[in-house]
Amino acid sequence: MSAYTIGLYEKAMPKELTWKEKLKAAKEAGYDFVEISIDETDEKLARLEWTKEERLDLVKTMYEVGIPIRTMCLSGHRRFPIGSSDKAICARGMEIMEKAIQLAEDLGIRIIQLAGYDVYYDESTPETVERFGENLKKCTLMAAKSGVIMGFETMETEFMNTCQKAMNYVNKINSVYLSVYPDCGNINNAAITYGIDVLEDLRSCDGHIVAMHLKETEPGKFRDMMYGEGQVNFPAMIDTAWKMGVRKFVTEFWYLGKENWKDDLAYANKTMRTLLDKEEKTC
Repeated sequence: MSAYTIGLYEKAMPKELTWKEKLKAAKEAGYDFVEISIDETDEKLARLEWTKEERLDLVKTMYEVGIPIRTMCLSGHRRFPIGSSDKAICARGMEIMEKAIQLAEDLGIRIIQLAGYDVYYDESTPETVERFGENLKKCTLMAAKSGVIMGFETMETEFMNTCQKAMNYVNKINSVYLSVYPDCGNINNAAITYGIDVLEDLRSCDGHIVAMHLKETEPGKFRDMMYGEGQVNFPAMIDTAWKMGVRKFVTEFWYLGKENWKDDLAYANKTMRTLLDKEEKTC
């Protein structure tokens, strides 16, 4: 049995596929699990309203295909941030958090990746920052009730684009149910911008990383890139994370309409597994 697991970000596949088709494609490409997306679109947010029967059907499909959904990328808070000054938007953000935790519990998802934003479309103020912190504590207690782990994604905005910034909140909340789920591409861009050592920034989360997004980026570009097109030093990132005890990874990239998208899945899996297998052999 391998010492690590590697998952596939759902958006690397055509959205028109059924869940059975997505799970099969991920398994055929060599992945261990899939990361479900609950983004800001009405389509994805509607998943939070799935009936018990729909949730059970998906669990049965996981067992039938032989590959589970084990992490959730919860970016719906971009549209409904929990730091918002708009009471209705803030309340909706808290409702999304509660329902996401329940969905995770029902589907067997262990980790929810949180978007590190106090607000996104509005201006950040001392009030939105304070409100974010207060509501984050409430969210963490919700997660604790269900035994679901939350991890901050390091984002592309100033608010939380480094591991050190994420750790400020992790230390403040001080709960085993809130840690960091870093995006190695985003922190690489932040390190270049600030002139800091990206590996030192990653090490600032030592003991608090629940999983890591393996994503390719370059300064000014944070998505829609394939491996090898950007500037992320994946061998160094993975080596550093591995030495800190990280054993769960997700390849984050996007389906961009290519006919041979299944080849992209297999290539990403092989590329990252080669690096992870090398780490496993040395441990």
